[in-house]
Amino acid sequence: MYRTMVTARLIDEAAFRLNRQGKAPFVVPVSGHEGCQVGTGWPLRPGQDIWVPYYRDVAIVLIAGMTPYEIFLGLFAKAEDPSSGGRQMPSHWGSRRLGIISHSSPIATQVPHAAGIAYAAKYRGEDAVVGCWFGEGATSEGDWHEGLNFAGIHKLPVVFVCENNRYAISVGQPLQMAIENVADRAAGYGFPGVVVDGNDVLESFAAMKTAVERARAGEGPTLIEAKTYRFFPHTSDDDDRSYRSREEVQEAKERDPITRFAATLTDLGVLDAAAVDAVWAEIKADVDTQIDAAWNAADPDPSTLGRHVFFERDGE
Repeated sequence: MYRTMVTARLIDEAAFRLNRQGKAPFVVPVSGHEGCQVGTGWPLRPGQDIWVPYYRDVAIVLIAGMTPYEIFLGLFAKAEDPSSGGRQMPSHWGSRRLGIISHSSPIATQVPHAAGIAYAAKYRGEDAVVGCWFGEGATSEGDWHEGLNFAGIHKLPVVFVCENNRYAISVGQPLQMAIENVADRAAGYGFPGVVVDGNDVLESFAAMKTAVERARAGEGPTLIEAKTYRFFPHTSDDDDRSYRSREEVQEAKERDPITRFAATLTDLGVLDAAAVDAVWAEIKADVDTQIDAAWNAADPDPSTLGRHVFFERDGE
């Protein structure tokens, strides 16, 4: 879990450097969200359960089985990009092989998809749970209500995870909703809502484990709200200085989920300071190698421009 959190952070920092170098057109940062993402992604089973992430979910797709190399293939719009063959915006994850469902740029549109996929799994008698992630801004959209309402009616095997970082781009939570907790809305759909400290990976894991077990047992959905914070702007095109102070951001960084988990592991005797440094050095070298490989990978052939517009079987 710690290594996945570190990998996500190093991918994020590298992507921003590449953006400033003109090599990456658009970056959606994950820094600050690693705890809630790794915690809520960990109880799902790669290759069997279904992942419906949103654009900030770097750690989620890593747990599902995507590699840094594949993530950067998408960032560089390369031919082998598993999400779209270099045709989709960066961070619009998708992989039929891994069960990652691509989302659209308009927020919350993946929520009805998650409910529909969970309905299909239940209808077919498949042993699969659907995980669906989004920010708190998505909960202001009609799609979000429709997805949760449908899931509650049919007791579907889906877990909805709200990564509440307090800002829907530049709009603070008090201007988004008249309640303190998004999770309170779950009661209106007939299933549990749980609030967790999203900076605590183990607390996030415990809540998700319980929710996944409920879903797999046929007891229906759960809404988990993970209180967290994003350290960087909303995207590489955003200037967050216009709506939040540097003091607020610095205060949030003092609750960094990676630093916090490292302290926990050190206290438990799992790691020491030297081991922590070694993990960061090892993963950084690996990520840098994968970035170089992705940068040097082939670009899409212009003659294949029309590919992926419609469903294609292998070899067609």
